[in-house]
Amino acid sequence: MHLSTDIWVSALIRRAELAGAFAMVIRKGDAGAGAVLVKVLNRPNGTARLYAEATRLDGERVWMQPARSDQEPDLDAYIERAARVDPDVWVVEIDDRQARHFLTEPVEKD
Repeated sequence: MHLSTDIWVSALIRRAELAGAFAMVIRKGDAGAGAVLVKVLNRPNGTARLYAEATRLDGERVWMQPARSDQEPDLDAYIERAARVDPDVWVVEIDDRQARHFLTEPVEKD
């Protein structure tokens, strides 16, 4: 069973908030099936990471880092390009001192 994007995003935000992080939707896409980008900020370090969902050949949902930069302006530029290509994309921003992403699916390593 596949959750709608709006419910999945709400669950991600709730996990982050329960752990003491701040999370919010900065771009709302299609509620039923929009793709999701997750931007994680670590303000004390001045760094950021971006995660995009992907599907492996075996059908498993995974997360990858589509932009190698750890600078927020670079990631924001990537997000702008992604939104032009896919106007249904969601963007969730998580501000966490430990730079946790709170994703429960596998995350591909660099």
